[in-house]
Parts: sequence; C-alpha cells; structure tokens
Amino acid sequence: MKKALFAILVTLLIAFNTVSAADFKVAVVDLNKVMEQSPQATDISNALKQEFQAREQDLIAKAKQLKQLEDKLARDGAVMSAEEAKRLETDIRSRRRQLTTSRAEFREDANLRRNEAVNRLLRKVGEVVAQVGEEEGVDLIMTDGVAYFNKRVDLTATVLKRLQELHKAAQ
Repeated sequence: MKKALFAILVTLLIAFNTVSAADFKVAVVDLNKVMEQSPQATDISNALKQEFQAREQDLIAKAKQLKQLEDKLARDGAVMSAEEAKRLETDIRSRRRQLTTSRAEFREDANLRRNEAVNRLLRKVGEVVAQVGEEEGVDLIMTDGVAYFNKRVDLTATVLKRLQELHKAAQ
C-alpha cells in the first residue's frame, strides 16, 4: 500500500513538474552578426580609429626616420669617421628600442580600449537579447556553438533592429 501510494505521488510530481516540448520555446541570436552589423559597433570602430590615429601616424613617422638613418649609415658609413659612425649606430639602436616600446604600448592601449568598448557593447546586446526574449516569450536563447538552426527561431534581425532603434534614440 505504501509503495503504491509512493509511486502515485512520484508520478504526480513528475507530471506536474515536466514541461512539455510544445511549451518550451528556444531561439538563437548570432552574436557575431550583431557585433559586425550593429550601428554601435560601427561607432566604436570609428571612435577607436579617431582616438588612435595621431599615435599611429606618429609611429609611422618615427619608423620612416629610423629607416632614413639606417639608409644613411649603410650609404655613408664607409666615408664617415669611426666616431660619427658609432654615434649614428648608437642613435639608431636607441630609436629602434624606443620605437619597439612605443609600438608595444600602442598595441596594448588600443587592445585595452577596444576590449573595454566591446565589453560595454556586449552588455548592451545582452540586455537587448533579454528584452526581446521576454517580449517573444522565449525560454532559452542560444548564442554560440549552434551547428544548425531554422530561420524561424532566429532573433538576430529583431535584436539588430532594436539596437538600431536605441542608436537613433541616443543621437
């Protein structure tokens, strides 16, 4: 008797706790596409180019100066005095070290700023995905590692549209 009552109780619990597949709605958002096509991503790219353009041009100019000094040493080194050639070699080594350090700092700063901006955008995209999911009554939204999905469950266009609306409203 106790076993039968226990079996009935377990069966009832399972029946009430099980969500049928028809009630479970899954959708997919292609984050790569969103990150490439959103107006916010374009703004980030343009802002970073503008922010780092002067430093990049400065590095290019310094590299050209270094190349000119190296060419001068190769061309005129044989006719220079030993002291003058040594001074030029020292100057070239010093400038090369400075250029290498400056390039590394530039890359580090640019990567840091890009990562900060992308992370802010990813947070915003996550908020929009959650809002769209709630509005569409979606139980699960997958973003990465999806081998195949039907366009019927793709919310990418809806998320992009919402990001474009937010972008227009912010301007």
